[in-house]
Amino acid sequence: MITQIRGRLIEKNPTDVVVDCNGVGYLLHISLNTFSSLPEEEAVTLYTHLSIREDAHTLFGFISKTEREVFKLLISVSGVGPSIARTMLSSMTSEEIQHAIASENVPLIQSVKGIGAKTAQRVIVDLKDTILKTFDIDEVSISTSNTNKDEALSALEVLGFNKKQADKVIAMILKENPDASVENLIKLSLKNL
Repeated sequence: MITQIRGRLIEKNPTDVVVDCNGVGYLLHISLNTFSSLPEEEAVTLYTHLSIREDAHTLFGFISKTEREVFKLLISVSGVGPSIARTMLSSMTSEEIQHAIASENVPLIQSVKGIGAKTAQRVIVDLKDTILKTFDIDEVSISTSNTNKDEALSALEVLGFNKKQADKVIAMILKENPDASVENLIKLSLKNL
């Protein structure tokens, strides 16, 4: 299997590149993140994955080993093919994908074109443990904001506020202040409810 290509970049497009290796031009399909990181017509090293199907042998190129590993994990999920995985890596960085999976952020994963609710949930179920182990992400730091959100939400319910309305307000506050404490969440929510 071809695992990396080093050569001169002779053609660069947002979805693919051609790398000349000793007179042979290799067409590699890339994500937008890789595209934005590539220099113009210089010597480049791209980490690759060869996707073999009955009707095509497609070579995918990645700027980093991490991006390639996330790609491989994504295509291991039933319902996620190479093109959807590449679209996902174009929409988010590999780190954002790792954190979205680790924090079980279904809406963020679902925001990628071609991924529905069931596929997003399947990605999380299939990959969460692997992502946490492989990339050494601290699950505690990810789930604290969820715990703060839950505590603030239950406090607001006890105070008599509508759960759906309070949930929307808290979500809006967490977008602006992801590290807000329970007390701050409640105070800011009370101002907006």
